[in-house]
Amino acid sequence: MSASLSSESLPTGEPRWLDAEEQKAWRAWLYSAQLLQHRLDRELTHRTGISHAYYEILVALSEAPERMMRMSELADRCLSSRSRLSHAVSRLEERGWVRRQVCTDDGRGQLAVLTDDGFEALEYAAPIHVEGVRRELFDRLSPEQVTAMRDFGETLLRHLDPTRVP
Repeated sequence: MSASLSSESLPTGEPRWLDAEEQKAWRAWLYSAQLLQHRLDRELTHRTGISHAYYEILVALSEAPERMMRMSELADRCLSSRSRLSHAVSRLEERGWVRRQVCTDDGRGQLAVLTDDGFEALEYAAPIHVEGVRRELFDRLSPEQVTAMRDFGETLLRHLDPTRVP
């Protein structure tokens, strides 16, 4: 057995295989989500020079009090490792869009702070991103499908990350 797998992580009993309809639903959802993410990232990067990952960092900071957030909290919010986030913030610092500062609460942690230039970059990119989301997703769905998508998403969020359910 691989060192990364322990007996506790292995399922017990027979696997609960997906039936044909579940398999179709899973693959359609997974592949369409990947394609949508790829298309939105490609367009945003091409038109603004901002990757979707960097855009999400700018959005998170723009929504935070005083446009600042602990690096560890920002990594969690962006579903990123701390080292990957630190690298991304370094790239955003080079552009003058984010700066780091020591957390005054404890002197140990670091804060990422969205600069005015970073906020301007976000203001430029946001209409391009939202138009892509509208064109590639919402314009393809009926109002009933949008309601079902929200229900689906909130159901999964309650299970996967209850802190993010609106």
